[in-house]
Amino acid sequence: MASWSAPSPSLVEYFEGQSLYQCGYCKNESCSLSNGMWAHSLTVQDYQDLIDRGWRRSGKYIYKPVMNRTCCPQYTIRCHPLQFQPSKSHKKVLKKMLKFLTKGEISKGNCEDEPMDSTMEDAVAGDFALINKLDIKCDLKTISSDLKGSIESEDKMKEKSLKKEVSKELIHPQAIEKLGSGEPSHSIKVHSGPKPGKGADLSKPPCRKAKEMRKERKRLKLMQQNSAGAFEGFQAQGQPASLLPKAKSNQPKSLEDLIFESLPENASHKLEVRVVRSTPPSPQFKATFQESYQVYKRYQMIIHKDPPDKPTVSQFTRFLCNSPLEAEHPANGPECGYGSFHQQYWLDGKIIAVGVIDILPYCVSSVYLYYDPDYSFLSLGVYSALREIAFTRQLHEKTSQLSYYYMGFYIHSCPKMRYKGQYRPSDLLCPETYVWVPIEQCLPSLDISKYCRFNQDPQAVDEGRSKDPDRVRVLYRRSALPYGVYKKNHQEDPREEVAVLEYANLVGQKCSERILLFRN
Repeated sequence: MASWSAPSPSLVEYFEGQSLYQCGYCKNESCSLSNGMWAHSLTVQDYQDLIDRGWRRSGKYIYKPVMNRTCCPQYTIRCHPLQFQPSKSHKKVLKKMLKFLTKGEISKGNCEDEPMDSTMEDAVAGDFALINKLDIKCDLKTISSDLKGSIESEDKMKEKSLKKEVSKELIHPQAIEKLGSGEPSHSIKVHSGPKPGKGADLSKPPCRKAKEMRKERKRLKLMQQNSAGAFEGFQAQGQPASLLPKAKSNQPKSLEDLIFESLPENASHKLEVRVVRSTPPSPQFKATFQESYQVYKRYQMIIHKDPPDKPTVSQFTRFLCNSPLEAEHPANGPECGYGSFHQQYWLDGKIIAVGVIDILPYCVSSVYLYYDPDYSFLSLGVYSALREIAFTRQLHEKTSQLSYYYMGFYIHSCPKMRYKGQYRPSDLLCPETYVWVPIEQCLPSLDISKYCRFNQDPQAVDEGRSKDPDRVRVLYRRSALPYGVYKKNHQEDPREEVAVLEYANLVGQKCSERILLFRN
């Protein structure tokens, strides 16, 4: 592997005050309230720390809902993939996909109980007007390449070596074809749950009593917790190896067993999942750009009823391809590196869905999903979420600290958006103290009030808050300096200090000391 260089420092422009715009959930005008900033670049660690304080990105725009004032509070939600067990409805979706791939069977019924949309698309639903407005504003403020170059030279950070590595692609175990580059596909080790013992008839569900199943699940959970680092991976052909000691034949199938179950040689369809880096764009991403865009355009027109001229190439690029995240490829990180990716679902040689994801130091963060409406019957929103959970478990095999799956925002006040709470175990982020609280403890409070402080300790405070604003790092005339020094020599408008203090409180002390805040 080529040597890895540290990324350039993060650089942002904070938009003073708060933005009001139409809510994408309740559809009311001028009632959705958020703070925002434009990120010219972000390290993955800085973005990890920002989303752990309630921030979220849409393209290069980073925003944080004003939770106690916005019409539909949006709580950051994360799932624990290592302890995740698919529910009955999740298994139904996976079995439906298996039947389709094996025999071409299309399930009857409209599956109204299964959410069909993305697990994260709500984070920016209805916000296109805001993003378009900000795009004009931010284009006028874009920092020149010379200025960015001077920052990198001052900090003695180079990223040229990264560009030599970004064309490395990953394919899930069932993707056995070669990519367009001619390179063989790579398989990744994946956590595999216990599978039925040899001799079990996999075509028939074993008879199990509910009490026995509960005991077995509890035993498995304890074994998984005590067997960290001792998991076996998937083999090259996508067949899961046993994760735990030999199990009884009546043990339930794991998520991986259900996803990667062997297909017969005469299977009706073939599904591949390819992970391609979107920023900076890899050769595979560029080669599939137009096909991917056409899927997005059809999705927006049919699912979201957009007029044909709205889902443009520039909108698609700005919204789902551009990312402020710097590509990072440290030796102790995942094989694909950190940064922004598109997870492409290829069915019989064509793209039918794309999951936009960020791979960060501690999590896989779901950004958006779009799919070909012709395949809505496959419940691709649910299926992709389960694949992303399995993918997080794969990455954990190489990078042990990467062990969470962030699903964006949970909106309890919008019944349609409560389905994310079905991926258990999961936590919600307290909007005041920024600690994680199990969702089961949060739901009773949310049933009473749409805005809640989840931390039950009345004395608890935000431990990551800004304690020394003078240490905020700013960029002024190509020089990086502490805000305390800057305001003594350069600050002329007293309102500027209000904006800087507001920014520091929102991003927290750690990020305020690392991220460069542009001052003009």
